[in-house]
Amino acid sequence: MKLILKTGRGRWLAGLLLVPLIGFGHHSQFGRYYTDTISELEGEITRVQWRNPHVVFWLSVTEDDGQAAVWEIETTALGTLRRMGVTSDLVSVGDRVRVAGTPPTGEIKEMFAHNLLTPDGTELLMDRRAQVRWTDQSIGSDAFWSESEGDRSSPELGIFRVWSFTFESPVIFPETFSSLSGDFDINSYPMTDSARAALADFNLVEDNPTQNCTPKGMPTIMEQPYPIEFIQQDENIALRIEEYDLVRTIYMGASNSPEEQPASPLGYSVGRWEGDTLIATTTRIDWPHFDQSGIPQSEAVVIVEQFTPSSEGSRLDYKMTVTDPATFTEPVEQQKYWLWRPQETVQPFNCLAGD
Repeated sequence: MKLILKTGRGRWLAGLLLVPLIGFGHHSQFGRYYTDTISELEGEITRVQWRNPHVVFWLSVTEDDGQAAVWEIETTALGTLRRMGVTSDLVSVGDRVRVAGTPPTGEIKEMFAHNLLTPDGTELLMDRRAQVRWTDQSIGSDAFWSESEGDRSSPELGIFRVWSFTFESPVIFPETFSSLSGDFDINSYPMTDSARAALADFNLVEDNPTQNCTPKGMPTIMEQPYPIEFIQQDENIALRIEEYDLVRTIYMGASNSPEEQPASPLGYSVGRWEGDTLIATTTRIDWPHFDQSGIPQSEAVVIVEQFTPSSEGSRLDYKMTVTDPATFTEPVEQQKYWLWRPQETVQPFNCLAGD
């Protein structure tokens, strides 16, 4: 058997090797992998799906009893891999490869791949957490997402341009990353008793709202790590979001009352300007999740966002204030920022649900 456990949690291994293959489509990693453990597999690639929300391939592995078992190997989103320089021609059916990644918490034979060693000895870094493991001949830089400063050449564009995510920015939902870093306590949110009860009953694997290609609603969608673009559309503003190919319309000086609008996962956003800052107030949201970690959200939620471009146009600062008396005992404020990289575009997401 070619599964090599590198750190901790060895007790799950013996039982895992005896269970049958079970496959399903998914998006979120929450609850499915031991994120503090890296293990290895070796085998032959039998199938590849180069797609969003995550690239997936299947690996035929010879186990200790001499029998072949097929493991489903999931990795980073297609758009992310492209931006890191990892392209579809580097992974082919029939390749015998070595894979390192996070092993499953349950009985499904699956892994989230960080590293892949190709037959010619090239190591693919397939996740931003990946470190070179086997060779110095590697592909997969995430340097563009580690930039701390954007381009200053076009301040006249204001907010109307493509803005890029950077990992140097704070994250607006730190609980999303707490399973990886362990440095945020989700219970530090000022939650009501009912919200805490709902959180306690939430199953990260079974109840996660981002399974397959179900688009996120507000405010969860604003955590997505892909480019966004502001476009002037007559008197209104369109906010293009790469993930799920979503478009939010911000109605400037809308004559209709928000209460007269149908509820939707993205809600109804009314905007106004305060100097160069775009302020958007969103109501009529029927997305029942504050985040994807189990904090609920009621339809009474009001979200106020502030988008402020820097004077030289290199950075877009963002502040979001969420008021929901059913969930929080006081308003919750989150902040992040994007950078301007002139070469960046909003790419088609074209999400395809798994088999």
